[in-house]
Amino acid sequence: MFRKILIANRGEIAVRVIRACKEMGIKTVAVYSTADKNSLHVKYADEAICIGPPQSAKSYLNISSIISAAEVTDSEAIHPGYGFLSENANFAEISENCGIKFIGPTADNMNALGNKRNARKLVSSLGIPVLPGSGDIGANNDDEDEENLKKAAEEIGYPLVLKASMGGGGKGIRMVLSPAHLIQAYHQARQEALTFFGDKDVYLEKYCENPRHIEFQVLADKYGNAIYLGERDCSIQRRHQKIIEESPSVAIKASMRKKMGEAITKVLKEIKYVNAATFEFLLAGDNDFYFMEVNTRVQVEHPVTEFVTGIDIIKEQIKIANGDKLKIKQEDIKIKGHSIEVRINAENPRDFKPSPGLITMYNKPGGVNVRVDDFAYCGYRVEPFYDSLLGKLIVYDNSRTAAINKLKSALSEFWIEGIETNIPFIKRIINDGDYISGKVDIGYIARLLEGK
Repeated sequence: MFRKILIANRGEIAVRVIRACKEMGIKTVAVYSTADKNSLHVKYADEAICIGPPQSAKSYLNISSIISAAEVTDSEAIHPGYGFLSENANFAEISENCGIKFIGPTADNMNALGNKRNARKLVSSLGIPVLPGSGDIGANNDDEDEENLKKAAEEIGYPLVLKASMGGGGKGIRMVLSPAHLIQAYHQARQEALTFFGDKDVYLEKYCENPRHIEFQVLADKYGNAIYLGERDCSIQRRHQKIIEESPSVAIKASMRKKMGEAITKVLKEIKYVNAATFEFLLAGDNDFYFMEVNTRVQVEHPVTEFVTGIDIIKEQIKIANGDKLKIKQEDIKIKGHSIEVRINAENPRDFKPSPGLITMYNKPGGVNVRVDDFAYCGYRVEPFYDSLLGKLIVYDNSRTAAINKLKSALSEFWIEGIETNIPFIKRIINDGDYISGKVDIGYIARLLEGK
């Protein structure tokens, strides 16, 4: 097993990986920007190295600085977390070439699935339905790219969605209702994609009105074993940013779960995929599902899957990267009970603008099957340089109704002062009749805000 792992990330996911490593007896190295010098992951790690100024491009996206930090500390492996360089094939390849194990898929895996346009082509060839879309746009000069964009948009038909070819997390996405908004949305999506993922290529996809957002967690090892750990329903989202995730989905029957899971594992085996991934789908109606993308990394919302399966996904990632064979077989996986996760963000609960500043009170909830994955504390200053996620509250119970009640109780104990958070908005959602009855889709939040 690895002796020392460097975590190439920040925030709650860095803390999460450090905790898993400690439980496995593995030493940890944190990297941090100057803005994060007082962050919990820096305090929890066995070693910590500053890799640059607050700007992500000069720190958490700086491959040479991260590799240097790993070499200086004699780290044997790098865990990339999510976001930043987690789906960067070049980073994975450089790590491996430097003799540092990348805890994630191979560069070839990423090139096959991490690029969303490539992934669409692959899964379609294996019989998984996809929505009409285009190839990558952005490799040529601006005038040529804009002309290609217009032609592709006319062929697919409006409304459309512009998506970053790399990355995820709702970044680099713009909805386009008409030709008048196409070029502006194109440049906005490209700039956001470049900022967050270091790659500005985008593609077009036909817009599907108000489906559910369903994703499947998978694990695979280098010996050809691949398993799916059930689904998560991530339909509660605002501007493509997930707010609440749960497992299992009330919309997925056992037969559908089996059908989708088997199709996914077929893809994994086709490309000899290794490590964790999430396959995302749009579910239209009761039975029509369309492939959307693959996230070749751990997801923010992985804890709900851990609760309902009893499987520690981070530890499995580390074991697989170490060369271990998956000990879990598909028939061993039983989905038990119900788990819900809510994202706690430092933002105004009315206009959703970021709310940086000093936290003067931080009281988090507790209790049986109540989990908080976070990195904030009383006296911590939330900086404006990164996304607004402070942490995640995850609950588990025997049924969805019981889990919702537990979530309500836990949120009543979650007190944060000094900055604003979205906790009041989350309380509004989980007390809404449509949410309680499970009548939600990706358009739910917009309807809630409009009072419909």
